[in-house]
Amino acid sequence: MKRRTFLATALVGTGALALGVNVYSPPAVNINPALDNPHRLLFSVLLPVVLDGAFPTVEAHRLAAQTRTLDAIEQTIAVLPDDQQQELLQLLGLLEQRLGLLLLTGSMTPLMMRSPQELVQLLQSWREHFLDMMVTAYQGLRDLIMASYYSCPEHWHHLHYDKPKYFES
Repeated sequence: MKRRTFLATALVGTGALALGVNVYSPPAVNINPALDNPHRLLFSVLLPVVLDGAFPTVEAHRLAAQTRTLDAIEQTIAVLPDDQQQELLQLLGLLEQRLGLLLLTGSMTPLMMRSPQELVQLLQSWREHFLDMMVTAYQGLRDLIMASYYSCPEHWHHLHYDKPKYFES
């Protein structure tokens, strides 16, 4: 067998395997019914990485803050202009598919199965990527998460910002 034939066969086989894995997706197991909304599970994985150290350490308070932030993300996505909303949903869709993950991250391992350190490295590589599209993807996800987190008044104390006090006359 010639080297070219071998390389072509390997490339076609790898592509077919990647396409087959992407097309076949076993039925999803719902672990938590609160995470049924689209992309909520993906954001629940990204939140602790992007907001490193911002969540409370007490488990009940941390879960409440995370749920409140996930709700704020849904509300923020809903009010985005249509073109930005479509671009964001397209990115999120790619991040939830194995073939999209392979294209965007170089690995078909789902984000939910990666360690926080791997996710930090992934986001850092997007931040410093030579393609503007990857930098824009990083900035869009980061800005969406940060804006949604700090849109909740209970998180303003991290910014040393007090709620406005109204004067009563």
